Amino acid sequence: LHMGKTMKEDLTVVVKYIKQLYPPEFNVFSIYAELYHNYFASQAKKNAESHLEDKDIYLLLSWVHNFYPKDMRKDHALAKELDKVNLGSLLPSSLSKELEKKYLDSEEVTVNNSLRKCLDKEIQRWKEDKEPEKLNGHFHSELLGIFVIQSIYSGQKRAQYISRAVGEELSQRLWKELPAFLRSYRDAFEDFKEKSKKHRYYKPILIANINNCWNFR
Repeated sequence: LHMGKTMKEDLTVVVKYIKQLYPPEFNVFSIYAELYHNYFASQAKKNAESHLEDKDIYLLLSWVHNFYPKDMRKDHALAKELDKVNLGSLLPSSLSKELEKKYLDSEEVTVNNSLRKCLDKEIQRWKEDKEPEKLNGHFHSELLGIFVIQSIYSGQKRAQYISRAVGEELSQRLWKELPAFLRSYRDAFEDFKEKSKKHRYYKPILIANINNCWNFR
Protein backbone atom coordinates (compact mmCIF):
# COMPACT_ATOMS: atom_id res chain seq x y z
CA LEU A 1 0.00 0.00 0.00
CA HIS A 2 2.82 2.40 0.86
CA MET A 3 4.67 1.65 -2.38
CA GLY A 4 1.51 2.01 -4.44
CA LYS A 5 0.58 5.32 -2.82
CA THR A 6 4.13 6.66 -3.19
CA MET A 7 4.36 5.64 -6.86
CA LYS A 8 0.98 7.16 -7.68
CA GLU A 9 1.66 10.45 -5.89
CA ASP A 10 5.20 10.84 -7.21
CA LEU A 11 4.26 10.10 -10.81
CA THR A 12 1.44 12.63 -10.52
CA VAL A 13 4.03 15.23 -9.51
CA VAL A 14 6.18 14.22 -12.50
CA VAL A 15 3.22 14.68 -14.87
CA LYS A 16 2.14 18.04 -13.44
CA TYR A 17 5.43 19.76 -12.63
CA ILE A 18 8.61 17.95 -13.68
CA LYS A 19 7.89 16.68 -17.20
CA GLN A 20 7.57 20.22 -18.58
CA LEU A 21 11.07 21.15 -17.40
CA TYR A 22 12.76 18.74 -19.85
CA PRO A 23 12.78 18.45 -23.64
CA PRO A 24 10.23 15.87 -24.94
CA GLU A 25 12.98 13.59 -26.27
CA PHE A 26 14.17 12.99 -22.71
CA ASN A 27 11.03 10.91 -22.03
CA VAL A 28 11.24 11.94 -18.39
CA PHE A 29 7.91 10.46 -17.38
CA SER A 30 8.74 7.11 -18.99
CA ILE A 31 12.03 6.93 -17.12
CA TYR A 32 10.40 7.66 -13.77
CA ALA A 33 7.52 5.25 -14.46
CA GLU A 34 9.85 2.40 -15.47
CA LEU A 35 12.08 2.87 -12.43
CA TYR A 36 9.14 2.90 -10.03
CA HIS A 37 7.52 -0.07 -11.78
CA ASN A 38 10.72 -2.13 -11.78
CA TYR A 39 11.21 -1.58 -8.07
CA PHE A 40 7.56 -2.32 -7.29
CA ALA A 41 7.67 -5.47 -9.44
CA SER A 42 10.88 -6.67 -7.78
CA GLN A 43 9.29 -6.33 -4.34
CA ALA A 44 6.13 -8.10 -5.50
CA LYS A 45 8.22 -10.95 -6.94
CA LYS A 46 10.24 -11.18 -3.73
CA ASN A 47 7.04 -11.45 -1.69
CA ALA A 48 5.49 -13.96 -4.09
CA GLU A 49 8.50 -16.26 -3.76
CA SER A 50 8.39 -16.22 0.05
CA HIS A 51 6.02 -18.17 2.30
CA LEU A 52 2.65 -16.42 2.21
CA GLU A 53 -0.48 -16.93 4.24
CA ASP A 54 -3.74 -17.31 2.30
CA LYS A 55 -4.82 -13.73 3.01
CA ASP A 56 -1.45 -12.45 1.73
CA ILE A 57 -1.77 -14.43 -1.49
CA TYR A 58 -5.23 -12.92 -1.99
CA LEU A 59 -3.92 -9.40 -1.38
CA LEU A 60 -0.94 -9.82 -3.71
CA LEU A 61 -3.13 -11.22 -6.49
CA SER A 62 -5.54 -8.32 -5.96
CA TRP A 63 -2.64 -5.93 -6.56
CA VAL A 64 -1.46 -7.80 -9.66
CA HIS A 65 -4.88 -8.07 -11.32
CA ASN A 66 -6.89 -5.24 -9.84
CA PHE A 67 -5.35 -2.40 -7.81
CA TYR A 68 -2.25 -1.89 -9.94
CA PRO A 69 -3.65 -2.12 -13.49
CA LYS A 70 -7.00 -0.48 -12.70
CA ASP A 71 -6.86 1.83 -9.68
CA MET A 72 -3.33 3.09 -10.23
CA ARG A 73 -2.57 2.91 -13.92
CA LYS A 74 -6.04 4.06 -14.94
CA ASP A 75 -5.96 7.06 -12.59
CA HIS A 76 -7.23 10.11 -14.51
CA ALA A 77 -4.01 12.08 -13.93
CA LEU A 78 -1.72 9.22 -15.06
CA ALA A 79 -3.61 7.06 -17.56
CA LYS A 80 -2.76 9.06 -20.66
CA GLU A 81 0.98 9.04 -19.94
CA LEU A 82 1.10 5.46 -18.66
CA ASP A 83 -0.59 4.20 -21.81
CA LYS A 84 2.55 5.30 -23.68
CA VAL A 85 4.81 3.20 -21.41
CA ASN A 86 4.95 -0.58 -21.69
CA LEU A 87 5.25 -1.46 -18.02
CA GLY A 88 3.79 -4.97 -18.05
CA SER A 89 2.47 -6.85 -15.01
CA LEU A 90 3.77 -6.74 -11.45
CA LEU A 91 4.54 -10.47 -11.58
CA PRO A 92 5.77 -12.86 -14.28
CA SER A 93 2.89 -14.87 -15.73
CA SER A 94 4.23 -18.18 -14.40
CA LEU A 95 4.51 -16.88 -10.84
CA SER A 96 1.09 -15.27 -11.01
CA LYS A 97 -0.42 -18.59 -12.18
CA GLU A 98 1.31 -20.41 -9.36
CA LEU A 99 -0.21 -18.04 -6.79
CA GLU A 100 -3.62 -18.32 -8.42
CA LYS A 101 -3.50 -22.11 -8.11
CA LYS A 102 -2.54 -21.86 -4.42
CA TYR A 103 -5.38 -19.43 -3.83
CA LEU A 104 -7.94 -21.56 -5.68
CA ASP A 105 -6.86 -24.75 -3.88
CA SER A 106 -7.07 -23.02 -0.51
CA GLU A 107 -10.41 -21.33 -1.22
CA GLU A 108 -11.91 -24.61 -2.43
CA VAL A 109 -10.83 -26.38 0.76
CA THR A 110 -12.09 -23.49 2.91
CA VAL A 111 -15.55 -23.49 1.31
CA ASN A 112 -15.82 -27.30 1.44
CA ASN A 113 -14.82 -27.38 5.12
CA SER A 114 -17.35 -24.67 5.82
CA LEU A 115 -20.11 -26.65 4.11
CA ARG A 116 -19.18 -29.84 5.94
CA LYS A 117 -19.22 -28.10 9.34
CA CYS A 118 -22.53 -26.49 8.45
CA LEU A 119 -24.10 -29.86 7.66
CA ASP A 120 -22.70 -31.39 10.88
CA LYS A 121 -24.29 -28.56 12.90
CA GLU A 122 -27.58 -29.01 11.08
CA ILE A 123 -27.65 -32.74 11.79
CA GLN A 124 -26.96 -31.96 15.44
CA ARG A 125 -29.89 -29.52 15.46
CA TRP A 126 -32.24 -32.23 14.19
CA LYS A 127 -31.38 -34.24 17.30
CA GLU A 128 -32.25 -31.39 19.67
CA ASP A 129 -35.70 -30.94 21.17
CA LYS A 130 -36.27 -27.65 19.35
CA GLU A 131 -38.65 -26.47 16.68
CA PRO A 132 -36.94 -25.20 13.49
CA GLU A 133 -36.72 -21.44 12.94
CA LYS A 134 -39.32 -19.63 10.88
CA LEU A 135 -38.82 -17.07 8.12
CA ASN A 136 -41.90 -15.17 6.96
CA GLY A 137 -44.04 -17.74 8.70
CA HIS A 138 -42.36 -20.75 7.07
CA PHE A 139 -40.02 -23.29 8.65
CA HIS A 140 -36.48 -22.97 7.33
CA SER A 141 -32.85 -23.61 8.22
CA GLU A 142 -30.64 -20.57 8.67
CA LEU A 143 -27.59 -22.81 8.37
CA LEU A 144 -28.46 -24.77 5.26
CA GLY A 145 -30.98 -22.70 3.36
CA ILE A 146 -28.99 -19.47 3.68
CA PHE A 147 -25.45 -20.08 4.93
CA VAL A 148 -24.51 -22.70 2.33
CA ILE A 149 -25.66 -20.56 -0.59
CA GLN A 150 -23.95 -17.48 0.86
CA SER A 151 -20.69 -19.39 1.41
CA ILE A 152 -20.52 -20.43 -2.23
CA TYR A 153 -21.64 -17.03 -3.51
CA SER A 154 -19.13 -15.17 -1.29
CA GLY A 155 -16.32 -17.43 -2.45
CA GLN A 156 -17.19 -16.70 -6.06
CA LYS A 157 -17.36 -12.94 -5.46
CA ARG A 158 -13.98 -12.88 -3.70
CA ALA A 159 -12.39 -14.75 -6.60
CA GLN A 160 -14.04 -12.53 -9.22
CA TYR A 161 -12.60 -9.49 -7.47
CA ILE A 162 -9.12 -10.78 -8.29
CA SER A 163 -10.01 -11.37 -11.94
CA ARG A 164 -12.82 -12.72 -14.05
CA ALA A 165 -10.75 -15.77 -15.04
CA VAL A 166 -9.99 -16.67 -11.41
CA GLY A 167 -13.66 -16.22 -10.53
CA GLU A 168 -14.76 -18.54 -13.33
CA GLU A 169 -12.21 -21.18 -12.34
CA LEU A 170 -13.37 -21.19 -8.72
CA SER A 171 -17.02 -21.30 -9.81
CA GLN A 172 -16.32 -24.41 -11.89
CA ARG A 173 -14.55 -26.06 -8.98
CA LEU A 174 -17.31 -25.28 -6.49
CA TRP A 175 -20.08 -26.42 -8.82
CA LYS A 176 -18.27 -29.77 -9.10
CA GLU A 177 -18.13 -30.05 -5.31
CA LEU A 178 -21.69 -28.93 -4.61
CA PRO A 179 -23.34 -32.21 -5.76
CA ALA A 180 -21.19 -34.13 -3.26
CA PHE A 181 -22.39 -31.86 -0.48
CA LEU A 182 -26.00 -32.21 -1.60
CA ARG A 183 -25.68 -36.01 -1.65
CA SER A 184 -24.32 -35.95 1.91
CA TYR A 185 -27.21 -33.71 2.93
CA ARG A 186 -29.74 -35.99 1.24
CA ASP A 187 -28.28 -39.11 2.87
CA ALA A 188 -28.30 -37.50 6.32
CA PHE A 189 -31.88 -36.30 5.85
CA GLU A 190 -33.05 -39.72 4.65
CA ASP A 191 -31.43 -41.24 7.73
CA PHE A 192 -33.25 -38.77 9.98
CA LYS A 193 -36.59 -39.47 8.24
CA GLU A 194 -36.15 -43.19 8.76
CA LYS A 195 -34.90 -43.23 12.36
CA SER A 196 -36.50 -40.19 14.01
CA LYS A 197 -40.23 -40.56 13.36
CA LYS A 198 -40.96 -40.19 17.07
CA HIS A 199 -39.09 -36.88 17.30
CA ARG A 200 -41.30 -34.21 18.84
CA TYR A 201 -40.74 -31.85 15.91
CA TYR A 202 -40.46 -34.48 13.22
CA LYS A 203 -42.95 -32.86 10.83
CA PRO A 204 -41.64 -29.25 11.18
CA ILE A 205 -38.09 -30.50 10.51
CA LEU A 206 -39.28 -32.30 7.37
CA ILE A 207 -41.02 -29.13 6.19
CA ALA A 208 -37.93 -27.01 6.89
CA ASN A 209 -35.78 -29.32 4.81
CA ILE A 210 -38.28 -29.42 1.95
CA ASN A 211 -38.14 -25.61 1.93
CA ASN A 212 -34.33 -25.81 1.89
CA CYS A 213 -34.49 -28.00 -1.21
CA TRP A 214 -36.48 -25.29 -2.97
CA ASN A 215 -33.78 -22.75 -2.13
CA PHE A 216 -31.02 -25.03 -3.38
CA ARG A 217 -32.83 -25.52 -6.69
